[in-house]
Amino acid sequence: APAASTLEALLTRTLAAEFHDTPHPDAVLTTGGTEANQLALLLARERHGPHLTVLHGANAHHSIPRAAWLLGLPPARSLPTPTGTLTPATLAEALATSSGPVLVTATAGTTDAGLIDPLDALADLCDQHGADLHIDASYGGLLQLSPRHRPKLAGLHRARSITIDLHKLGWQPIAAGLLTVPDTTLLAPLAHQADYLNATDDTQAGLPDLLGRSLRTTRRADALKIAATLRSLGRDGLTHLIDRTCARADQLARLLEAHPAFELHAAPTISTVLFRPTHADDTALATLRRTLLQGGTAVLGRATADGRLWLKATLLNPHTTAGDLDALVNLLEGSTHR
Repeated sequence: APAASTLEALLTRTLAAEFHDTPHPDAVLTTGGTEANQLALLLARERHGPHLTVLHGANAHHSIPRAAWLLGLPPARSLPTPTGTLTPATLAEALATSSGPVLVTATAGTTDAGLIDPLDALADLCDQHGADLHIDASYGGLLQLSPRHRPKLAGLHRARSITIDLHKLGWQPIAAGLLTVPDTTLLAPLAHQADYLNATDDTQAGLPDLLGRSLRTTRRADALKIAATLRSLGRDGLTHLIDRTCARADQLARLLEAHPAFELHAAPTISTVLFRPTHADDTALATLRRTLLQGGTAVLGRATADGRLWLKATLLNPHTTAGDLDALVNLLEGSTHR
């Protein structure tokens, strides 16, 4: 598909430039954050060999340790994150006791609470110890487009690779993952050649060649929908949706914090709000969540923080209204008192 291949090459380079202020940034499209994280570990393994140590916070997505297992690397080493983020002190201690090549994976938008690790400070430590840094920004990476929220990602550009998933704050149907790198040469280990697909002379003659840009061979032209969205909305349009969604999460948090029937865990970092009924134990909370789900009235997630279970509302619909939030809180209050 020559047209789709050309479009994908333009799209990936354009998006990569949003995250890396370098002369030749690049990116590959993936099925989502899981595949992008696996590719990041694969590239690190090809740079450093099979004895690569992978360090990640306990707050990291499950795909990080799973990718280490799939790639035949030593078991990934999980570092404690009792406050929800990977602290510089914890990483410094781990790096001091690690030998050989190390890949540190940080998170910008945790699955449970949408928290962002202190990226700049972690990048400093990686520089000091000669470790590579990968950042899983599947959830929070598109905050980079928003002048209001971009400071939360300070240090993101210092990563050797970044996972982005436009299925979240990019509002794309799956598949819409992305792995970005600061220089296209970092993707060289993915190169692959098969005469019936990308004969050397065809590639040299300028025919598009994306065989080495994915672990898959036949795949959909996922670049098209992303390009159509970017062309239709532009930077300002996407920024408006991101800012609006985060503002609605802040509004929900304030409603819950002011309500005597609920306890708010913390103000949201992105658009995830953790809360719980004031007098409910974990068993009652889990039952309430299933009741709402099975009754078709509300779909809420669940997360464990501070040793307790919390309900999780992850707002991702920019068209959510203040009235919708009021209705949710009223529904929860009524369900809690039954």
